[in-house]
Amino acid sequence: MYIRSSDEVDLTVSLTSSDGLQNLAAYTITANKGDFAEWRKVEFDLQSSERNTNSRLQLTTTKNGIIWFDQVSVMPSDTYKGHSFRKDLASMLANLKPRFLKFPGGDYVMGNYLLNAFRWSETVGPWEERPGHFNDVWGYWTDDGLGFFEFLQLAEDLGACPVWVVNDGASRNEQVPSATIAAFVKDVVNGIEFARGGPETTWGSVRAAMGHPEPFQLYYISIGNQECSMQYYKEKYMKFYSAIKASYPDIKIISSCDRSSISPVNPADLYDVHVYTSSGDMFSKTRMFDNIPRSEPKVFVSEYAVTGNDAGRGTLVAALAEAAFLIGLERNSDVVDMASCAPLFVNDNDRRFNPDAIVFNSWQHYGCPNYWMLHFFKDSSGATLHPSTIQNYDQVAASAITWENSNDGNTYLKIKVVNFGNKAVNLNVSVTGLENGIQTFGSIKTVLTSGWLQDENSFQQPDKVVPAARPITNAGEQMGVVLDPYSLTSFDLLLDTTSTSKHPQFHSILHPSM
Repeated sequence: MYIRSSDEVDLTVSLTSSDGLQNLAAYTITANKGDFAEWRKVEFDLQSSERNTNSRLQLTTTKNGIIWFDQVSVMPSDTYKGHSFRKDLASMLANLKPRFLKFPGGDYVMGNYLLNAFRWSETVGPWEERPGHFNDVWGYWTDDGLGFFEFLQLAEDLGACPVWVVNDGASRNEQVPSATIAAFVKDVVNGIEFARGGPETTWGSVRAAMGHPEPFQLYYISIGNQECSMQYYKEKYMKFYSAIKASYPDIKIISSCDRSSISPVNPADLYDVHVYTSSGDMFSKTRMFDNIPRSEPKVFVSEYAVTGNDAGRGTLVAALAEAAFLIGLERNSDVVDMASCAPLFVNDNDRRFNPDAIVFNSWQHYGCPNYWMLHFFKDSSGATLHPSTIQNYDQVAASAITWENSNDGNTYLKIKVVNFGNKAVNLNVSVTGLENGIQTFGSIKTVLTSGWLQDENSFQQPDKVVPAARPITNAGEQMGVVLDPYSLTSFDLLLDTTSTSKHPQFHSILHPSM
């Protein structure tokens, strides 16, 4: 905390129960008159004598006088890799093996008005010197303690590529004309220098002073947030594109325009797609990218979610529909480069959007069904995709990959299948073209399902809808299995890698059970 007072100070800082009657920890600050005449930072540890999940920070004094406080903060001493993120929440992200982290958001970048847009340069440097801003889209004040540097640091700690969404001079209600956009362009180039510049550069030195002299690996920039229809977007986009490529030609630029608007005179490395829809429509979008041209630019599905009545606060049916959609993206991974769900986190005490992948409060957390669904895809990046076909059933989506388990070095053929119907399905699996066989033992079947389509997880029942795994006893190149109604199932078939593998063709014949 920061303290200022012209009076004598005798201050007790305590952690107490919510009613103040139970004292959990205390620290006393004493000073003579004038010692705090100027703002002074005071930092200390408080160790609670016992656990209390509904506690408060209490500042008390027995002396008359005036004491000013600023930047009062209580943080756990044990954080994720020592960088101030809650270990339990960051670990949930890490367990998904994310390959990139898109930040700081979409509408959050823009603001309803530019006055309240995210300004990266005002979110770096000492925390107490950051002015903060009002997030007028979602209706709360942020002190920007989670700023540009912290997002870059989190991406690095997760082993993920940072994807920076920049403000291109537009809010949801305002636009800066392309003729006067130069300051915004310069600001973005400066931001890249902050991330990647050497410690001798103007902005790289600011990063180095924050404790990170090595550059961050920033190679993706998204220009704006779904703004292609705005009057000045295309003209402004080219000014950002040209300036960034001139200084950093290896950075990939993501456009808000769809493929039809991208050309040699309006180029892009990727284009941004957002998909928000009902569960039924999301399931049907499993073939959304089947017939698009296979040439560049590639697709970045930066936001997708089932919304509406059947989404609830994160239901089973929403997770299954999103799984089918992701299977479609996986099958089209030659043209779909990246995908990320949205939103990722929600504070249960301040819900502004449903559903979300991870729910938390001050001391608890749980994953919604769509969070657990993502675990079925966490080994897909870097895997080998194999052709697959489905016969005789239109409520099933499937894909097949081979992937290597980094923990034990084993290689698996993973077959993922969504059954979006209300009946169990008898599935006959046939794998052909596989030179090295499937081992008799060591294969695993994992299922995500529940008793009701609208089932959700909660603090009271955090594991109501979670994957359940068990060994496969009949693993082989020909096998019969049963898919539960409304379920996501993966079959991880352990391969014998003592000989070289060809690319298998995965075929299945499906019969709904009677």
